[in-house]
Amino acid sequence: MGMGVGSLVEIPWSLVLGLIGLLLVWRWAFQMLEWAWFKPRRLARALRAQGLLGTPYRFLTGDAREDARLNQEARAKPMPLSHDIVPRVAPFFHRSMKENGKISFTWFGPIPRVGLLDPELAREVLSNKFGHFGKLKTPLGSLVADGLLNYEGEKWVRHRRILNPAFHMEKLKRMLPSFSTCCTELISRWESSVASRGSFELDVWPELRNFTGDVISRTAFGSSYREGRRIFLLQAELLELVVRNLATVHIPGYRFLPTRDNRRMKEIDREVRLLLRGIIGKREKAMKDGEASNDDLLGLLLESNMNYFEENGKSVPKMTTEDVIEECKLFYFAGHETTSLLMTWAIVVLGMHPSWQARAREEVLQVFGRNKPDTEGLSHLKIVTMILYEVLRLYPPIMILNRITYEAVKLGGIVYPAGVLLTLPIMFIHHDPDIWGEDVNEFKPERFAEGISKASKDHHGAFFPFGGGPRICIGQNFALLEAKMGLSTILQRFSFELSPSYIHAPHQVGTLHPQHGAQIILHSLCL
Repeated sequence: MGMGVGSLVEIPWSLVLGLIGLLLVWRWAFQMLEWAWFKPRRLARALRAQGLLGTPYRFLTGDAREDARLNQEARAKPMPLSHDIVPRVAPFFHRSMKENGKISFTWFGPIPRVGLLDPELAREVLSNKFGHFGKLKTPLGSLVADGLLNYEGEKWVRHRRILNPAFHMEKLKRMLPSFSTCCTELISRWESSVASRGSFELDVWPELRNFTGDVISRTAFGSSYREGRRIFLLQAELLELVVRNLATVHIPGYRFLPTRDNRRMKEIDREVRLLLRGIIGKREKAMKDGEASNDDLLGLLLESNMNYFEENGKSVPKMTTEDVIEECKLFYFAGHETTSLLMTWAIVVLGMHPSWQARAREEVLQVFGRNKPDTEGLSHLKIVTMILYEVLRLYPPIMILNRITYEAVKLGGIVYPAGVLLTLPIMFIHHDPDIWGEDVNEFKPERFAEGISKASKDHHGAFFPFGGGPRICIGQNFALLEAKMGLSTILQRFSFELSPSYIHAPHQVGTLHPQHGAQIILHSLCL
């Protein structure tokens, strides 16, 4: 007995630590194999057993390489002046659905991804009545925008309630002077260019990105506009880096490697947070001193945050500074990217369809004349609204929405196990002839003459560019108000046509961009 105990005591600690390390490595290796091999194969068997077809699983990368290859091929050549853009902007999904059916699966890394082209099923997923579905968050995506976009459960409910008052129409009306100031600056710059040349070729895509960046900088931060402008430029750079590196998110730990892109993304994130922390701190101090205005989004957010905290008897936590930073980052991404794309594609489409451009201008001049657009007049723009809706149908800035199943759930006769990614392909549903008719790829704003609910054939939920359900985009009124004012101001003062140098090449870079810009010929209207 004594010899046995003595032998145990004499076992070197290095050997013990080595055994523990070996066990940890084995455990990590087993977890990796479960995540990257065994679980994907189980999920694929469960889907195939119910009759679903799909692509074969490739270890870790899934369909990323094939998706990238087809995208590269599509982007290598332009397309005709047509609104039939799905094969170009989503060639992999388009091919997969043609080969395997409307409801089939592909692979997002080791996660099976099922496309739901039935608008009724999409609406059921978005309503999420029973909490079966959640957001799929990626570390890179959260760098650009987190906040309300990705929060779930009680935190999402609390933030949504705090943010809602800032986006009520009555509060948005306070921001019209900022909208108007940005419109005036844009138009003045264009008029100077046209005046010296008679007509002028212009790429409206960067122009409108700058315009919506100015709008969100002023409406979000008011007097801190210059710092806000810097944040806008940094966020635009960050988005490009994130999209470029998304194919690597399936490799565990890749984002921690000291690559040039990873280092730059971290630098941008640090600078954005530093700038926002400074702006928020100054605003909170001014509010305490009774010197601050609450006519911008930051002021309204901080005011609503305090009111919510006090109304609930201080029994719930209010937003921290870090929470406010995340919401401000989201203001930027959602507030400038999607609206600038809506306006850019609207101008491209109106350049392709001059008769609708003339009808829209006639309506704008009838309502406003040469006066600055106001809230009441904007609400009476029926033709302009129809045009914007049809542009959102044909060229939705956000092409897909994703939800992951938290537990087994039955949809449309199929049981989806926990861990399946359900993709709601907005672009495909908006371009489906079974829903919209054989003229689905034609520009026909009259579809929306009786509103959104009657626009498609027997499918009330088939138009959802801003999402749907309780998580519908909180800023949709902001975006449409800004787009109506910007487009109306342009139509008042200019006519335009597509430039001969314009290349029709929509492509997906997180959102739906014009690959080679949006060149138009601008003519001043002498009224």
